[in-house]
Amino acid sequence: MTLQYLPLSVRKQLCTVVLLLACVRVAEFYPSGAVGASCGSMTPVHRSYSSQGTTAPYTVTADRDSFMNGDEITVTLRASSSAFTGFMLQARAVGGTTPVGSFSVNTADAQLLTCNGQSGSAVSHTSSSQKTTIQIKWKAPTSGNLQNIEFMGTFVRSFSVFWVGVKSAQIRYNGSSSGNSEVLSSNLVSSTGCGVSKVCFSQPSNCDPAVTTNCYFVSAIMSGSAVQYEMSGQSDGYMALGLSDDQEMGNDDIYICGKSSNGSIQVQRAHSTGTVMPDILSLGDVSDIKTSDMNGVISCSFTSRNPITTVRSTRSTPSYFIMLARGPTANGVIRIHPVTPFVTRTKVDISSPQVVTTQGLPSRVKAHGSLMLIAWMFTGSLGMLIARYMKAFHRGSGCCGKDLWFVCHLTLMIFTVIATSIGFIIAFPNGHWSGEAHDVIGCLVIILTLAQPFIAIFRCAPQHQWRFVFNWAHCFIALAVKGLAVAGIFTGLGRVDHTEDQWLVKVMGGYVGWEALLYVLLDLQKRWVDKDPSGSGVSDLKSTETILLIVYFLGNFAFLVALLVGIDSS
Repeated sequence: MTLQYLPLSVRKQLCTVVLLLACVRVAEFYPSGAVGASCGSMTPVHRSYSSQGTTAPYTVTADRDSFMNGDEITVTLRASSSAFTGFMLQARAVGGTTPVGSFSVNTADAQLLTCNGQSGSAVSHTSSSQKTTIQIKWKAPTSGNLQNIEFMGTFVRSFSVFWVGVKSAQIRYNGSSSGNSEVLSSNLVSSTGCGVSKVCFSQPSNCDPAVTTNCYFVSAIMSGSAVQYEMSGQSDGYMALGLSDDQEMGNDDIYICGKSSNGSIQVQRAHSTGTVMPDILSLGDVSDIKTSDMNGVISCSFTSRNPITTVRSTRSTPSYFIMLARGPTANGVIRIHPVTPFVTRTKVDISSPQVVTTQGLPSRVKAHGSLMLIAWMFTGSLGMLIARYMKAFHRGSGCCGKDLWFVCHLTLMIFTVIATSIGFIIAFPNGHWSGEAHDVIGCLVIILTLAQPFIAIFRCAPQHQWRFVFNWAHCFIALAVKGLAVAGIFTGLGRVDHTEDQWLVKVMGGYVGWEALLYVLLDLQKRWVDKDPSGSGVSDLKSTETILLIVYFLGNFAFLVALLVGIDSS
């Protein structure tokens, strides 16, 4: 029966149904991933909704940073927080609008699409199931005018929430083989799966090395006798992962991700026997090695089936303290790390996925730093200032026949010597010597600090003809030890301050500027009074310098408290 023989009312109803069906087709969600209509714009046809304008909680990464004709690249889609239900992926020339190359899939969550008449030139989802990680192979064309490419992804969280144009880093076309079958991507390591499928340990806590370069990260996934390790961090030489029965170096299993003699990244296995250079061992049963060195960030991923050989490793659960250190290399040989390693607060069962935190600075390191700060930002500085500018105060009054300024100076400097000596002793509980700048400066500081009272004991009388020798020597050593102490504090704070903006170092810089300003003001005041032949300005000198001394005391105390709080929270 044709439509023309139907009553007019029936024909109108049929037309209405057809129009409604057409509208439903336009608004379809495409849960099966058949999104060929979106090939050009890569935008889902979700009526009344547009792409999110915020940064996508998803990443697109490639395992190569360059390619040649016919090369194969593994592309990874990752969720950094919530999962995605749908996706679409293409490879395009940088600035281009058409897909390049072809994909192949080996997962039931992905399917090939035909875009612009090219079979397999795009990939999409097969269902609306929750996904956190998808890996897909892409193959470059074997001929044609190729250029640098980037992978572009669309991620759908829900019908109304999706992101379009999520890009990978640019992949350079150089027309020749990269000569490295290992991964060359700064996004090789990520925090995806932390606490769910793997153990993660990072500084700062919960940072993602796939998102920020200022992230020191290590993870472990245990499956039977095999453990997949990942490590990443900023370093000019190496990153090292240690498994230990305690929080100190010695009798630890170590894996090193560092630069070889030719500059490439290699994985090494080692065992430490104390606070000395670890013994490099045969790599053993290690496979699936992938490395990266981009933008100053060194990353490694590998699977080890080597047994863990720490002294007390025989236990029902594989629990260890995890250490993460970094340092320089020289011709492929690692050097002692100048920065205190990150160590977990407690032992970690690497077979149980979890997120663990650092232990903070050891108590002895905090005590060492606090004593040095108190000695050279407060007591030592105040004692030196009194000796230089306050000699005119209360002459003839004091203690044991000594002027008041001398009694104050002597008391403050004795405390400085004691604090410096104790701080030096507790800094080397195991005789550890790294040979780095901080250690060398510290030794010079303690030598000169102890030399000052020794020289003072054998000084000649004030009226002696050679008294000027002591005065100049005492002054020169004081300036030298003060400068070295400040340099030592800077290098020490650099070791323990792992914040992104290095605020402890900046506070110390503010202190140096503050102290220099007060010394200039005091010196100008003293010179101005010295030029007054009548001596009428002595009273003004006393009042002004007393005020400056109080201001100096309060300022130094404020900077000291800020740094002590910072060290305690490091």
